Amino acid sequence: MFEGIFVPDDVRAAVSDAAWLQALLDAERALAAAEAQAGLISSDAAEAIAAACRAELYDAEELAAAGRAVGNPVEPLVRALGARAGDSGRYVHRGATSQDILDTAAMLVTRRALDPILAELARVAAACASLAEAHRSSVMPARTLLQHAVPTTFGAKAAGWLVAVCDARRRLVDLRAHGLAAQLGGAAGTLASLGEHGPEVLRLFAEELELAEPVVPWHTNRVRIAELGAALDLAAGVLAKIALDVALLAQTEVAEVAPAAGGGSSTMPHKRNPVGSALAGACARQVHAYASVLTGGLAQEHERGVGGWHAEWHALSGALAFTGGAAGATRQTLDSLEVDADRMRRNVDATDGAIMAERIALLLADRIGRREAHELVRTASAGERTLREELEASIEADELDAALDPETYLGSADVFVDRALAYYRETS
Repeated sequence: MFEGIFVPDDVRAAVSDAAWLQALLDAERALAAAEAQAGLISSDAAEAIAAACRAELYDAEELAAAGRAVGNPVEPLVRALGARAGDSGRYVHRGATSQDILDTAAMLVTRRALDPILAELARVAAACASLAEAHRSSVMPARTLLQHAVPTTFGAKAAGWLVAVCDARRRLVDLRAHGLAAQLGGAAGTLASLGEHGPEVLRLFAEELELAEPVVPWHTNRVRIAELGAALDLAAGVLAKIALDVALLAQTEVAEVAPAAGGGSSTMPHKRNPVGSALAGACARQVHAYASVLTGGLAQEHERGVGGWHAEWHALSGALAFTGGAAGATRQTLDSLEVDADRMRRNVDATDGAIMAERIALLLADRIGRREAHELVRTASAGERTLREELEASIEADELDAALDPETYLGSADVFVDRALAYYRETS
């Protein structure tokens, strides 16, 4: 019930029990095909095994229950698959160990789950790009430590989101293209049972599945799993930052943006809660927890880990699922976001010019010294009168008017919007 609230249907399906079961069977099918190509078994045997590698023929719950005694679902699956393959069943799983099949299945599940995740991240990036372009001139307060700092634009803020999303997505794209490798090492990583054919079968196995061929089996070298966990954590964190910014900007007292729909309350009819932000933030917390399991499994014992490998299976599914959830929630939030540029400008003016204190201090520094200017403006900003009123005796009216105009103190915000949009186009 709860996962359905957070995780999009296509991502849920990609990491479901059925998806894992099919991935395990795909690995067994590919192993038989590779061994047939290497001349170790007949093509008829490989075809018979392939015909039995359909997830609907097996019960994932039964396999899990049977696998409890041996600590993984592959051993009972191999027995069931062997029985369904008839006379060819004796060739099922030849030369492999359970971890070979499960690790390879993990790579297949990851690749398939990354497709909808990357698609959602692309849509998030497109939404950020649209906001950056549309609001490059929408002046708003920049906020540091949640306080007004200096003027910026909403376009510049969205440009910052955009670059972060592009960076996070690019890491996942690279991992999908180059970081997902087949696993085949046999009992202890030597493929001894395949004799001199071991390296050839490994190559053919990887080619059959369109996975990278590893330099050596990686049973207890979990770098690629840790990298994947870290990349998913990074992506979810970037999405959560966007969602948090939106929630803060949507506060009643700020009201610079608002979710267009949803967010109702069970008791307060007036509420427009930033539900998308809440879901994205919650998903990111889940991903971070799962990623800590994946990165925490780097230290494993000798040639087969005692529990570290086993802990990865659920964590990998969870990290993928909730990264997809964070992406979906953030995309929906941005697609329906109402931006109130007028309110942004009113908030800039809410401090009666205090937001321009840095500029005034720089102006006066050339005349009375940096420290003296800083102290003068600090004192003026803390007085009962407005900054303008406090400084009228020190600066000519026309010069003061120009110095207090926030639209002329945006620095390179527009340039950075252009650079972000160009980067987006280059990396899309």
